[in-house]
Amino acid sequence: MMKIAVLVSGGGTNLQAILDSEARGENPNGKVTLVVASKPDIYALKRAEQFHVETAVVRRKDYSDSVSFDEALIAVLKSHEIDLVVLAGFLSVLGPKVIQAYPNRILNVHPSLIPSFCGPGYYGLRVHEAALKRGVKVSGATVHFVNEECDGGPILLQKAVEVHADDTPETLQKRIMTEAEWVLLPKAIAMVCNGEV
Repeated sequence: MMKIAVLVSGGGTNLQAILDSEARGENPNGKVTLVVASKPDIYALKRAEQFHVETAVVRRKDYSDSVSFDEALIAVLKSHEIDLVVLAGFLSVLGPKVIQAYPNRILNVHPSLIPSFCGPGYYGLRVHEAALKRGVKVSGATVHFVNEECDGGPILLQKAVEVHADDTPETLQKRIMTEAEWVLLPKAIAMVCNGEV
């Protein structure tokens, strides 16, 4: 049974999808045993508590530099014997030490079809604003392994989502979450836990 940590920074809708999938028995070889937040008082922590999952808060601003932050994060993950790390809207960038501590064991979901609208500065609504500005007819989501290049790790799963003529960044974001992110992320986690990748 792989122990999974989900790293969050906001409302935790992707976390909810992961926990719901687990509750339905869709990942028999893995279990979310820790939720790490980048700040206190976010709704994702309440979601974790509702599922009786242990939580921790590791704030970037509590550390003098990124190396100290990375060391603190690794210490929390190691103390909980975490096997797989999942970034679910985690807005702090992971440094080389974290990536080296979990090679091919960190998953991220990105709200576009990589290599479009990805890399430094592309997160949240910015991704959807860029997609609409470019006039694409299809967008979607990508689950990939994390390496030291922002959004540059090997792609595991992708799902296309149609862009509507009357879309706003908010409506496109919601459709990509419900049709792609919430489907792909639990599936990718199960694939890793089942040894399929």
